[in-house]
Formats: sequence, structure tokens, C-alpha cells
Amino acid sequence: MSAQPVNIYQQILQKYWGYNEFRPLQADIIKAVVAGHDTIALMPTGGGKSVTYQIPGIAMEGLCLVVTPLIALMKDQVENLNQRGIKALAVHSGMSADEIDVTLDNAIYGDFKFLYISPERISTKIFRIRLEHMKINLVAVDEAHCISQWGYDFRPSYLQIVDLREYLPGVPFLALTATATPEVIADIRDKLRFRESNLFQTSFVRPNLIYTVRKVEDKQKYILKVAEQIRGSGIIYVRSRKKSHELALFLHKNRISCDYYHAGLDHAVRNRKQNDWMNDKFRIIVATNAFGMGIDKKDVRFVLHADLPDSTEAYFQEAGRAGRDNQPAYAILLYNQTDKTTAAKRLHTNFPEITIIKQVYRALGNYYQVPVGAAKNQVFDFNIADFAERYKMSILTIYNSLKFLQAEGYLELTEEIHHPSKLKFLIDRDYLYKFQVANAEFDNFIKLLLRTYSGLFTEYVTIYEDVLASKAEVPVDTIRQYLMRLTATGIVKYIGQKKTPVIIYTEERIDVDNLHISKKNYRDRKDRFEKRMQSVIDYAEQDDRCRSQFLVAYFGEKDTAPCGQCDVCMAEKNLGLSSYEFDLAVEEIRDIVLNESLSLEKLVENISLEEEKAIRVVQWLLDNDRLTRNQDNTIRWKVK
Repeated sequence: MSAQPVNIYQQILQKYWGYNEFRPLQADIIKAVVAGHDTIALMPTGGGKSVTYQIPGIAMEGLCLVVTPLIALMKDQVENLNQRGIKALAVHSGMSADEIDVTLDNAIYGDFKFLYISPERISTKIFRIRLEHMKINLVAVDEAHCISQWGYDFRPSYLQIVDLREYLPGVPFLALTATATPEVIADIRDKLRFRESNLFQTSFVRPNLIYTVRKVEDKQKYILKVAEQIRGSGIIYVRSRKKSHELALFLHKNRISCDYYHAGLDHAVRNRKQNDWMNDKFRIIVATNAFGMGIDKKDVRFVLHADLPDSTEAYFQEAGRAGRDNQPAYAILLYNQTDKTTAAKRLHTNFPEITIIKQVYRALGNYYQVPVGAAKNQVFDFNIADFAERYKMSILTIYNSLKFLQAEGYLELTEEIHHPSKLKFLIDRDYLYKFQVANAEFDNFIKLLLRTYSGLFTEYVTIYEDVLASKAEVPVDTIRQYLMRLTATGIVKYIGQKKTPVIIYTEERIDVDNLHISKKNYRDRKDRFEKRMQSVIDYAEQDDRCRSQFLVAYFGEKDTAPCGQCDVCMAEKNLGLSSYEFDLAVEEIRDIVLNESLSLEKLVENISLEEEKAIRVVQWLLDNDRLTRNQDNTIRWKVK
């Protein structure tokens, strides 16, 4: 594949996206993949990662294959591309076998530019056979950190992506992620068998973000204060659905324009709330971490975390939804000792005992009446509430057991997703005309379908029964009855809407006695989870290092300058010292009183700062719980 002049890519950018210039590194990444180089793009949330494969996919002859685990985001991307006049398709485990069959045929013969696929579909026979007939120009691996066991969202199905190398020799791979440590980056290269080391990385530093940690007991009172003082749009993250509703109600009663959002809401309700917030119908959204993926609202002035997230990666990604217009914005984390206790309980909850995990696996096989040795690659709708009721287990225990079985490679659990109704004609136009002549009762309804939707003869088309009912001036149930009767005659295939997660058996069901869960793997995963959680606690508790420096150092970016605006930097400024002087003084004081207690006078004598500055630093450390004063009034470093 030969490189084309950059201005061609700029023309595509301008034509389809309306921008005249690329963001930093976008053009470099595009040139690299078009030249045939395996590439890793490490760009922060909202940094424009999708453009780096979408523009080469349009510019080059053939089809770009995009692997992503997030079905909701996949569907949004396909819809967005189609609205721009760019032909795109998707294959995921929420689709029927017939839908997948038709979609893959269209990918081969239909002049499409993008095929999005979920990773667990890569190993299926139907995809492997069809892949040989596709002219793939690029493989884009989104959320590439999922391939690494060191990452915070490991998915064994990602390990199958490298098998594409055998079918697509010479086709470049582009791995994209927003949050990856150096260890994870190395693992991505290794697992995808990169032919070269080719990393493009933007800085993790967000100079317009003002990071702040507030140690408060009455969080509601503080949140109200933030909502009243910071103008503009905001996101408040909480850990539970119940809390999102309660906090939104509290703010609403205090005349704050807000609403709440979580995954348990009906799809249409979630869409309405999201669109209303995006269009400034209300100012603040209180949400669980189900909110935000794919959201790109430029003018978010603050993101506040009322509870601790599970990892620094998650915190950085969620906080990064503030200030995408490059104007000043706040990333605020509220913390108290109760959060630390809750985090310890979360560790226990997230890792059920191995015996419990095996019980869930056995119950799942019985629930679907799957015999031992069967069900590999089979997909089942999963109603977790019904499952929990039938087997008298807590939903949280079931969910975390399934996530562990996923990490061990036995099954996949998708997120809950709304699948609107789909329709396809199973006959050609000539036969349909004959059917209409012979069946006059269906004639007007079939004409309504053909007037309302195009493409019904070549692919499964999303339809909305309420739209058809409104046009026909009949009840929605009447529309459904017509669709089911046409299906029974073999004229159409109608797939009604549903909202459910799905379970995919990635391996055949085995007897639970043969279900091997390595104690070492269990322990290692638990240890990694604990370390990631501890890193967030460390971020919250430390107050002697610039917040920005702490965060970007976690991702391997060393020797950055202090931001000068986070709560730590501002405290240092108020002491009349530079960050360098303050850091040196803190280290010096720590060394002096780590293992012995000294009076204030004796301690100040040993600090290599002028007396007045030394006293201010000591007082600051006392006020911020870094030093402790003993009963005899001597001072000692407080070991946490």
C-alpha cells in the first residue's frame, strides 16, 4: 500500500467531518497505517481516535475491519457514519444468525467501507469463511487495552484478534486506547504480534483541567455548593442507581437544573435524558459509570466523583470528559474514610469464592438446559433478575462470578443493549407483486413498509412500529400483528425489539468438576484489582504532589511540570514557596521525623529553609494530617 498525499486526507476530513485541520498526531497516525505500518495510538478520551482509522478506511480501496467490545458504541459509530453518507455495518452477538449471515454477505458484495465486529464473533466459523472473500485494507482494534491481563478490562476474546494475521497477511493493524500503562502498551504489541514498534502518544497532561480532592463528610452539602458556584454543564458520578436518583432529587429540590441516568432505565428514557443534557435542556446529570461512553459534549465545566472509582484508568477517563473545549474545567473527587472502608468491601464483593463461581456456572447451564459438551459459540438472552430469583443468589454475586468466568475464557457477558425491531423481505420484488395481487388485505401495509423504509430486500433494516402505526392511524399492536402474519407466510423476517444482555458460551459447557479456575489466576487478578483501587486511594489521600503529575506518572509520563492550579499546587503557592522548594522541604521533614519525634523548635532548626517558611510548611503538614503531634507536644511523621 503506497502512501497518498496528506491533502487527500484533509479533503476527506473536511468533506465528512467539516474540519480543515487535524488534531495533533492524527495525520501522523493516518500516514503510518496507510503506509502499511502496525501502529499503536494512545490518545486521551475525546482526542479523536476514531478519525485515525475512519479516514484511511475511506481513502483506501476495500473494507476497514473495526474490532470493539462496546455494542452500544459500535451501533452509534455505524449510525454516525451512515448519516455522513459512509456505508458501514456491524456484527455482534446480539444479532440473530440470519441477520449476521445477511450482514456478512453485504460486507463482501455491498460496497461497504466499514465492518464493526465484536471480538467473540471473530472465532466463529461463519465469519472465518466469509473473511476470505473480503478485501480488508486495515484492522482497527478499539479499546486495545482489553487484550492485556495487566489492563483494567481484560477480555480473553481479544486474544483471538491476532488469528486475523493468518487470513490477512500484510494488512496493517491499528491498536487504539485512551488509557494504558507502559506495561499494557508492551503487552498490546506482543499479543497482536506487531512487526515493529510504532507508538504515537499524545501527552496525558490536560492543562485546562483543574484537579481537586476534597476530604468532606457531608458530601451532599458540598455537591450543592459546587453545583451553585460552577456555572455550565456538569457530570456527577456515583456508584449506585439508587444514589443517582436520590442525589438528583436532592439537587432538584434545591433548584438545581439536573436529571439522573443509569443502565437500569428504559432505552428510550436513557436516550431522551442523554439528548436533553447534550442540548442543554438541563445543566447537570447525576449518573453511574454507564453514562459517558461516546459522549463528546464540549462545554462540560466540571466532572465530580462523589464515590471512588475502581481504578486510576477509570477516573482519568471519566474526569477527562470535562473541558473538551480546552477552556478551564474542574475534575473534583470527594473522599473520606468511609470511602476507604467501602473500597475494602468492594474487593471482597468483586471476587466471590471459587466455589460460588462454580455454582453460578452450573446454574447457568441448567438455566438454559445446555448439556455438557454443547453450546460453544451459542448466544442466549440473559435476564439476570429472573436468574437470581430462580437460584436464590444476589445479582452482584452473579454478575461478578460471570465476569470472572469471562476473564477465564469460558463465556462472554455483553452489556445490556436495546435492539430495535428489524425487518427484511425474503422474496424478490416480482414475487412480492404477485403476493400483493393475491392477498389484497396485505397490499396497503406492504406499500406502507416500502414507502417508509429502503433497503428491505438486501439487508435487515431497523423499523419502528410506532412510526408505522402513526402513519397508518392504527394501534401499534395492529402493526405487530401484520408483521407476524407476514413472517408466518415466509414473505418477511420480522425480529421484534428487545432489551437484554446476552451470554455467549465461548467454549462448550463442561462438567463443573472439570471447570478449572486457577488459584494463581484468581489471586493475581484480585491483587491487580487491589493495586488499581489502592492507586485511587493514594491519589485521594496524598497532598504533597501535584495531582496532574500523580495521574500522568501512573501512565508512565515522568518529569512533567506541576500544573500550578490543582488543590495541592494552590496550597503550595499560598505558603509562599515554589513547588520545587515545597517538595524538597516535605521530603526533608519526612526524613527527619519518620523514625523519631522532635519539638517544633528542634525540627525547624533542621530544615534547610528560612525559619518563617519552615514553620509554614510544618503547619501545613499538621493541618493536612501528614504530621502528628504527640501528647508531649513533639512532632512525628504520620505513617498511613
